[in-house]
Amino acid sequence: MRTKLHGFDYINMIVLILVSIICIYPLWNIFAVSLSDGIYVAASEVYLAPKGFNIETFKYVLNNPRLGVSLGLWNSFVYTVVGTLVAVLLTFITAYPLSKKRLAGRKTIMLIFVFTFVFEAGIIPNFIVYKSLGLVNSFWVMIIPGAINTFLLIIMRSFLDALPEELEESAYIDGASDLQTMWKIYFPLARPAIATVSIFYAVSIWNQYLMPMIYLQKQSLKPITVVLYNLIVSGSKDGTSLESMTVNGVQLLPQNLQAAAIFLSVAPILIVYPFAQKYFTKGMLIGAVKG
Repeated sequence: MRTKLHGFDYINMIVLILVSIICIYPLWNIFAVSLSDGIYVAASEVYLAPKGFNIETFKYVLNNPRLGVSLGLWNSFVYTVVGTLVAVLLTFITAYPLSKKRLAGRKTIMLIFVFTFVFEAGIIPNFIVYKSLGLVNSFWVMIIPGAINTFLLIIMRSFLDALPEELEESAYIDGASDLQTMWKIYFPLARPAIATVSIFYAVSIWNQYLMPMIYLQKQSLKPITVVLYNLIVSGSKDGTSLESMTVNGVQLLPQNLQAAAIFLSVAPILIVYPFAQKYFTKGMLIGAVKG
């Protein structure tokens, strides 16, 4: 049976299409510029389709260690994978006991988490604490400080809280301990929430900019976000300034190189996001209604 669309529905569709075009066009234009010959880019002739199609820009950007794009991508990948695994694990382990009514003081503990979510110490106190812990210029500064996000902790706790208490009771009758109940029963059932939380953590870590700018001064530890800053905003400061050149008969302008670096930094998230999108609604809303 077909659902009849009203005038307001058509307006919504048109508005959503326009918003989608506005959001997609800049990225698509960057992709087209990265695949175009610099001659056409300089003449402002590249819009939706690349002109003078070539992949020399990507080859140069990825194979030039002076730019640091490959190293930045690798660092961001490692930070994201390790950070997401640690964050999801700690979030689940924390959310599980907080979802149990028999836990004494669980409301107070949750209030402490919410307090840290609302009030933040600031950059200078954080820097002093991180330095005293040896996290400055350390791999772990990208992992430990953001390991538990209060908002995502609430999502995970709400999901676990919505699961029937009879699951836990039946597990105890069968002789399972608290740890066995958590890992063998609740963890598999929490896959939608885990997938949702994982994507949020992964995107947050991958796009992290302020943390590495402040706490990571070693070039070998910088993620792709900081590398992009050096290439696009302040390239002249650290010797990574871009110049026009000709490679294999193709003219490469700074705009080409910057566009390629930007697209490479966005592509991993664009590839992963669609596979986990189906979990978003279920993972975020399943704990909203109980009973």
